[in-house]
Amino acid sequence: MTDARAWTVLLLYPGDRAARDRADPAESRFAPLFAAFAAAGMAAEPAVYHDDFADEVAAQLRGVGAVLVWCNPIEGGRRRDRLDALLRDAANAGVFVSTHPDTVLRLGTKDVLVETRELPFGSDVHRVDSLAQLAAELPARLQRGPRVLKQHRGHSGIGVWRVKRTGGSGAAPLLKVQHAQRGAAAQELDFAALLQRMAPYFETAQGGHMVDQAWQPRLVDGMVRAYLVEDRVAGFGHQAVNALMPAPPGQAAQPPGPRLYHGPELPAFQGLRRQLETAWIELLRERVGVDRERLPLLWDCDFMFGEPAPDGAPGFVLCEVNVSSVSPFPPSAIAPLVAAVQRRLAGA
Repeated sequence: MTDARAWTVLLLYPGDRAARDRADPAESRFAPLFAAFAAAGMAAEPAVYHDDFADEVAAQLRGVGAVLVWCNPIEGGRRRDRLDALLRDAANAGVFVSTHPDTVLRLGTKDVLVETRELPFGSDVHRVDSLAQLAAELPARLQRGPRVLKQHRGHSGIGVWRVKRTGGSGAAPLLKVQHAQRGAAAQELDFAALLQRMAPYFETAQGGHMVDQAWQPRLVDGMVRAYLVEDRVAGFGHQAVNALMPAPPGQAAQPPGPRLYHGPELPAFQGLRRQLETAWIELLRERVGVDRERLPLLWDCDFMFGEPAPDGAPGFVLCEVNVSSVSPFPPSAIAPLVAAVQRRLAGA
């Protein structure tokens, strides 16, 4: 391995053959990040990935210092199993991989909500391991209010369902069901139809289980996304979220509002920043079993607004942790991300 290659960073993201053949950092959605690496005197190369040319990407990975990965759990209808195997091989050969597939499985699935339910930002959430368990337990929970059923691993609202009781009795309620995927309309279902709809998520290929979280009524106030570089907040995003909000009668669900990006000093969220940096990230890391050196270089946590604290400070409830494909991200995250890569390659 040459010294120059050992300091080369790959930015890996999905695309087809044409995208790989014409890959140009200046035209990439990561153009500002490529420019920042260049300004820091580091070589950064695009590594456009698809299973059809995985061997080419594997060859590209050989001998580089690091690879930063942006790839959803499902891209173009394909799971990322082959990519994860390739990344594990690269890590075993000495390449720094962020985010390592093993870390993705510990942090980047809905199971993190169950693991952290007793920590700050936790909520009323349960793991459901079978369709029979869902049938046995969900009716009683619906008596207390709407629930949100989430598949084990996904993105963009796919496999996330708001379920509200509207009538019926006992173990056979009538329900209003809303999928969080963009453009989905609410549906009226009986309980048997809901179970049929949820059945695929309990198949092994879909993770074999779901997570059941209490609906947070303050979702109407939006979602706060804290962007992190390792264990420090690097920026915030604030978005009006409408995906699971009940639409007016006869109207389709509204699309999410724009996410507004801010630097880490945004006054409104300094309390959240302090909680994350001084305690919660360390508690999370220990709870899910991720070594400090395996923390993602770039990740984010989505929070819904909860009930305010007794002193009036804003309350937050964890919605999910994203580590597979954190993009877009605020410009304020670029400099600390480049500095973190430099530290990792220098062995600091």
